[in-house]
Amino acid sequence: MTEDDVNAQGARDDRAAGAGEELREHEVRTALLDLLAEVGTVTATEAASRLGYSSGLCSFHLRQLARHGYIEEAPHSGGRARPWRLRRRTAAAEGAAEEQFGDLARGLEDESWQRWLAQRDAAPAEWRHDEAFSAIAYLTPEEMSRVADVVRRALAPYQDREQRPLARPDGARPVALITRLFPLLPDTADDADQD
Repeated sequence: MTEDDVNAQGARDDRAAGAGEELREHEVRTALLDLLAEVGTVTATEAASRLGYSSGLCSFHLRQLARHGYIEEAPHSGGRARPWRLRRRTAAAEGAAEEQFGDLARGLEDESWQRWLAQRDAAPAEWRHDEAFSAIAYLTPEEMSRVADVVRRALAPYQDREQRPLARPDGARPVALITRLFPLLPDTADDADQD
């Protein structure tokens, strides 16, 4: 069995492990990008060792990041190890890449939400509810930033549980926490009707 076979099996096992792993896709990819920014090049095995995930999961997400153009295979002297690095970009491409990654992240969030809605009845009884809500508030740009900071601070005590499984209380499961603060723009059709 080759490393690619092991990685492919690991990715299948990780995907089959259930919604818990699926909800962490964005976090795994972000951790991989951060690691690559820190160390320059990394193999799936090295990433797994540093981040605490399986090498199959890291291999799968490294290939997904490459498929979307965020990373590329780094030159290497042959062998079976596949080192990866951040894709070299110009400053203009950097802004576009951040926007594309944001789109990818939102797509994964939306996909996870749809999966939750479709499979909620299969969840253990105590997990069959969600805490989804939305609100509209009239804010200045500064107030919007302060609200975002309050949300970040409220979540901070739970952030280390991703990297430190022993910090998780019994019964804890991964939960998607999605906050989007953005100004509502007027509908152009409404603007035309007012003229």
